[in-house]
Amino acid sequence: MFRSLTRQSAIKQVAARLSARSMSTVVEDSVGPKCYGGTYTVTLIPGDGIGQETAASVKAVFDAAKVPVQFEQFDLSGFTPENDKLMQEALASLRRNKVGLKGILYTPIRQGHSSFNVAMRKELDIYAAVAHCKNMAGVEARHKNVDFVIIRENTEGEYSGLEHQSFPGVVESLKIITRPKTERIARYAFDYALRHGRKRVTIVHKANIMKLADGLFLNTCRAVAKEYPSIQYNDMIVDNTAMQLVSKPQQFDVMVMPNLYGSIVSNIGAGLIGGPGIVPGANYGREFAIFEPGSRHVAKDIQGRNTANPSSLILSSVMMLRHLQLTEHADLIENAVNKTLSSDSVKTPDLGGSNSTTDFTKAIIRNL
Repeated sequence: MFRSLTRQSAIKQVAARLSARSMSTVVEDSVGPKCYGGTYTVTLIPGDGIGQETAASVKAVFDAAKVPVQFEQFDLSGFTPENDKLMQEALASLRRNKVGLKGILYTPIRQGHSSFNVAMRKELDIYAAVAHCKNMAGVEARHKNVDFVIIRENTEGEYSGLEHQSFPGVVESLKIITRPKTERIARYAFDYALRHGRKRVTIVHKANIMKLADGLFLNTCRAVAKEYPSIQYNDMIVDNTAMQLVSKPQQFDVMVMPNLYGSIVSNIGAGLIGGPGIVPGANYGREFAIFEPGSRHVAKDIQGRNTANPSSLILSSVMMLRHLQLTEHADLIENAVNKTLSSDSVKTPDLGGSNSTTDFTKAIIRNL
């Protein structure tokens, strides 16, 4: 069948399949997640800071909801540089299982090893980071009717890790933007908008200053936008984006941007809706998917206090369940989290209450 196609149309079809990845679609994968006897095996990396506490909440909720998922847990930590062997074991598990749930791993500042989080995404080519910022009933926020999705290129940009000291006191840091990877993330963003009934995609850039790098990103995204006539698009300089987010966030629907801008914008988004404790996130590639909080904070300052809000990791696990086509379990847990958040009786300190992580977890289980 493929022999009869022209080379150009064949390439377009392959590119379309490579880029078509939504939060609820795995059936088109050449090799899907591992499922034996109706039970999925998922790699679990709790992460640093509050990771062990929030991962324990997820496991308790999954047990109560009888979710057919078995975890392979790896207690990888960014605080110990001698973790390379465990890192390789965790990567091997992810390659086997195709799906992972993880907390955030600590990355040393200035000195020490490079980010395990970034290395994992690059190693598995998990190129699309998705964070959903939406008002939650019962959670106080400065703005109402906020509901936008941030789609961030995950593998290049300022996170390329290419830095060197060309002369004492002079450091050069390379920002890498390529047309193929920009086309891939742009198609993902427009495809996401199409599949999820979204109306507009905003391209975030700094092409007025970085005319070559961000100029390539902007022009490539504009070219891809023409393939989606039913989806509106506009572009916005990143510093103006920050101002517009805090003044009128309701104007945004789907946003697509390079790596560093995505990190900054996702944190602004978290601040708009009530904090990082309620922002779920996911990272998608062609073969692999890792689900983690959308606002990437270790929260070491509250580690071990049993005060962390586990909602972001639990809601990320809900995204994972939809990815695995376990829709009924996903709906059950999401409804229980929403009911718990909307109640005034149980709130963790970040939401203005004084309840513990354990109290909050038990409340979710009662609301299943």
